[in-house]
Amino acid sequence: MFPECAFVISRNIPFEEYALTNIFSFGYTWSMKTLWTALTEPNRFHIVELLRDGPLTVGEITERLGLQQPQVSKHLKVLSEAGIVEVQPQANRRIYKLRREPFQELESWLQSFRRLWEERFDRLDDYLLELQATEQPTSNRSEDKHV
Repeated sequence: MFPECAFVISRNIPFEEYALTNIFSFGYTWSMKTLWTALTEPNRFHIVELLRDGPLTVGEITERLGLQQPQVSKHLKVLSEAGIVEVQPQANRRIYKLRREPFQELESWLQSFRRLWEERFDRLDDYLLELQATEQPTSNRSEDKHV
């Protein structure tokens, strides 16, 4: 069980109920935190960028990043534990590929913010149009006086 879940249960808050920012549930927060933590390390982020184009072996990743094989293996282990990549053993090689689900969760999470900001921009747009409408008659009067 995740430590955050224990926190939720100890406070008698149902798991489905929203916590923290009221934008996403607590379990969702944990998975997003794990995803962000894994991706904030530059080498892991570069590995994800490489894998975006398709599956690669450890050797191919090592060669493209110019890192030592043990370093790449450690980064891949972190990415695997975070659920970002999956491993497909083939004979004596390990082929890594991105999992779709974490990025779909990320997109969904970002979408909640996108909707929030679009609503705010729409309200700002309405306000600016309102301001322009009230300023326009005033500016026309001042132009008439100068003519």
